[in-house]
Amino acid sequence: MSAPPESRAPRRRGRPRGGASDARERILAAAATEFGAHGYDGATMRAIADAAGVDSALVHHYFGTKSALFTATVDVPVDPSQLVGAALEGDLDTAGERLVRLVVGLWDSPAFRTRGVALLRAVIGTRRTSSLLVGFVSREILHRIGERVGGGQDARHRSALVASQIVGLILTRYVIELEPIASASADELAADIGPTIQRYLTGPLARGAATPSS
Repeated sequence: MSAPPESRAPRRRGRPRGGASDARERILAAAATEFGAHGYDGATMRAIADAAGVDSALVHHYFGTKSALFTATVDVPVDPSQLVGAALEGDLDTAGERLVRLVVGLWDSPAFRTRGVALLRAVIGTRRTSSLLVGFVSREILHRIGERVGGGQDARHRSALVASQIVGLILTRYVIELEPIASASADELAADIGPTIQRYLTGPLARGAATPSS
């Protein structure tokens, strides 16, 4: 009786041989390659799992979401998309100052500031990495803001305006350290910048965007 034809062994589910640390590092290495090659939107959890030689369930086990995997890949200790979501919970009419306080509180922490500034400096002026970051911000942050203010074209416009203010704050305070922004307290920045962000979220705009309902 002839031996059955060879067949490809199915990928093992769960934890692969080599230990959890080895599997996690292979996933992160594969994620860096996939994100770099295909951008944030183009990279998929399944493709990253295939490249790492693990089941896709293991990727979800370690990282949960694509956003969290990206955050781990670029070595930032906090997922910004989750924090933005938290800042926008509750009364939308008071979200402007909350968002400023959250951003300042996060970036003032030494661990986040060191890595965040290094990431921004690496991204600025580098088209490939800047495109990757834009994809993440658009999908995971601007989309969340847009959903919270009602969706549609007006929401996208409002989200972009909010992002311009937040990015400007981060660059002036933490990258170029422009005074007096660099040494201002969180309370001062919230009082000065919060109302502008609030108008972008809920107020009238020059282009005639509708005021979202809270």
